[in-house]
Amino acid sequence: MSLFRLIGRFLLRHWAAYASSGLMLAAIALLLVWIPRQIGHIVDGLVAGRLAGPDLLRELGWLAGAGLVVYFLRVGWRLRLYAAAYRLGVELREQLYQRLTLQGTAFYQGQRTGNLMALATNDIDAVEMAAGEAMLAGFDGTLTLVIVLGMMSIGVDWRLALFAILPFPFMAVAFWWISRHVHEASARALQCFGALNDQVQETLSGVRTLRALGLQAHSEREFERLAGAASGASLDAQRWEAAYEPAVGFTFATATMSVLAVGGWLVWHQQLTLGQLTSFSMYLGQLIWPMFAAGWVLSLLERGKAAWTRLQPVLDAPLAIENHGTVGAVVPGPLAVRDVSFRYGSHARPALDQVSLDLGPGRTLGLVGPTGSGKTTLLKLLLRQLEPDAGTLRWNGVALPDYTLAALRAAIAWVPQEPFLFSATVADNIALAKPGATRAEIEEAARLAAVHDDIRRLPQGYDTPVGERGVTLSGGQRQRVAIARALLADAPLLILDDALSAVDADTEARILEHLRDARVGRTVVISAHRLSAVMDADQLLVLREGHVAERGTHAGLLEAGGWYARQWRYQQLEASIDAE
Repeated sequence: MSLFRLIGRFLLRHWAAYASSGLMLAAIALLLVWIPRQIGHIVDGLVAGRLAGPDLLRELGWLAGAGLVVYFLRVGWRLRLYAAAYRLGVELREQLYQRLTLQGTAFYQGQRTGNLMALATNDIDAVEMAAGEAMLAGFDGTLTLVIVLGMMSIGVDWRLALFAILPFPFMAVAFWWISRHVHEASARALQCFGALNDQVQETLSGVRTLRALGLQAHSEREFERLAGAASGASLDAQRWEAAYEPAVGFTFATATMSVLAVGGWLVWHQQLTLGQLTSFSMYLGQLIWPMFAAGWVLSLLERGKAAWTRLQPVLDAPLAIENHGTVGAVVPGPLAVRDVSFRYGSHARPALDQVSLDLGPGRTLGLVGPTGSGKTTLLKLLLRQLEPDAGTLRWNGVALPDYTLAALRAAIAWVPQEPFLFSATVADNIALAKPGATRAEIEEAARLAAVHDDIRRLPQGYDTPVGERGVTLSGGQRQRVAIARALLADAPLLILDDALSAVDADTEARILEHLRDARVGRTVVISAHRLSAVMDADQLLVLREGHVAERGTHAGLLEAGGWYARQWRYQQLEASIDAE
């Protein structure tokens, strides 16, 4: 969809605001072309001695009244127009936000956060200006041009009007040439701003790593380079936009010289009155606005087109996970995974290959295996963050795609490997899963996650702000706050993706003991590298290179003497050495 089609659809939906603004602009244009005619009439009356005293005051009063009406109409059209145009910005941001929240992992692997933020700010602002300021300025400029040229031709003298518009073709050619360069420069400026946004976002997110590695100077040089590129691209765009003014100035100066020369000759030969020449000169002055409006409109449209070229692919990007399900509520039941395979992109080796499992309601599954064996991939398939290339996943007999995404994800409490905390208080972060939770419920969830005592030692306890991404908490504290959040949700399926990796063995033991009571009646899937985290699971699955290498209980796998048994002995030996 082109920018003009987007704006056209928006105009149709908000036609009343644009129509009322257009009517007010038309009234302004008519009054503005009436004013020079009235001034010409007053000048001729003064020269002829017809106007004096009350008559002169009355005529001047009409002029003042017209000026006052123009003032209020200008205020009115701006209020009506911008109230509508800003709505387009709101709609585009809502559409972009909703699209981004529905996209999957594959989409974000090809995107950068800073650039997406630039799309939501600068690029949408440019489209908004094209839909608002450009549309009305174009209408106002065109209407003023038509009315003024009509008054110059019919109301004064067609010969003067012909000489006045002779330089206009030059301006049209100049505007066409300049607008091409404005589009290219605007596209570069938006891209450079997106790159600068990326660098700032990454630097601030990884500032501690940069300091630890002594890369501040390198980061500053990179920022300086990107800032210079963004500044240069914006300056280049401004230079080309500034080129409109000389083209207008040259055109207007040429037209003025022609009008004064020809008009003076006509007045000298008494074919034109002095008042008429005065009116015509004022009309000519009013052509400055349509000239500038043309340049301004072209500039805004080119900026809007460049922004829409960047924005549209993101809005039209196909969703990695389609939400076509119709089942709006999940009834807890058995989980069944049948011959599931998945491959990331063009990778030669599949992340999962013919994986199957059955997990009854209220039972616990432990997923273990070497790094890269496919544990997290399987969990993402259960969460419908990914879609399998082959096979099916069912919950209580219903295929996962048949559930709405909202219903499915509301029924799952998930703690990822790297939990995300928002810039809010500890209590607010825990209560995200249940916004109406009482403080007692929040504290109970924290106790189950073995983080209650840590929180009480914070400066403001549960009301302590955690900072961006939970920067004020340790890795283990962040994990336990995320576990408390998941437990508070009381969802029928709890998924822990290596969620105890940052806590010590004693804390892990306490959390697992609490979880044994908390997970009664709910299905639990635990992925872990430390086998002590899953030893009590009802079923254990050992994944290796995407395949199910071993399956059974803790005791059964130890007896089998495979990878699980060897890893268990190694971790027990390591724990005994650490204890000494």
